[in-house]
Amino acid sequence: MIDVLDYAPIAATTLAIPQFLPQIVKLRATEDATGLSWAWALLTSLNNAAWIAYFALARYWSALVPAIAATLLAGLLALMLSRRGQAGVRSACLITGWAALLAAAGVLSGRAGLGTLLTAAFAVQVAPSIWTAYRTARPTGVSRATWLLILGELGCWLAYGVHKSDPRLTVLGALGVTASLLMLARICRPRQRAMARRAGAGPRVSPAGR
Repeated sequence: MIDVLDYAPIAATTLAIPQFLPQIVKLRATEDATGLSWAWALLTSLNNAAWIAYFALARYWSALVPAIAATLLAGLLALMLSRRGQAGVRSACLITGWAALLAAAGVLSGRAGLGTLLTAAFAVQVAPSIWTAYRTARPTGVSRATWLLILGELGCWLAYGVHKSDPRLTVLGALGVTASLLMLARICRPRQRAMARRAGAGPRVSPAGR
């Protein structure tokens, strides 16, 4: 009997490939980077570049496609944000240190050490985006579509990890779903407040119409 959950990685891959396109399109169309994190974009590109090395060593050829797409698109987003003055010296230093840690894990411990470190990499990667969005009064530059795609992808990995009793995938999926829901809640909150204010104001009546 065919189990639908066995196809969850295919669904996750399909959602992962175009993940950053909505954010890139939104930034180019609006020039609004409010609430966006340059560190998040660069860390995403860096971590996925490390995943490319891991998948190549493990000969998981099909997994290379979403990793390459995320590396290139997140890297492009980081470049766009840096040109808009979003890059910071402190963040750059911390990211350089993280890159050195990934390289050391790969050289000293091989694929196993790199894979173990990359399991926790998502938490490092997504933390700046949540921090920036929640510190911004109205994160209007963040793309809801991108985070819906992230939610869908990591939700698939969570379901697959539970299905296969894989603790690494389960932890990765749980972190991703939690982070995505937090971001979506933050993005939607200002819109809900604006709608509530408009509804509370009601129609204006001019003195001449009384």
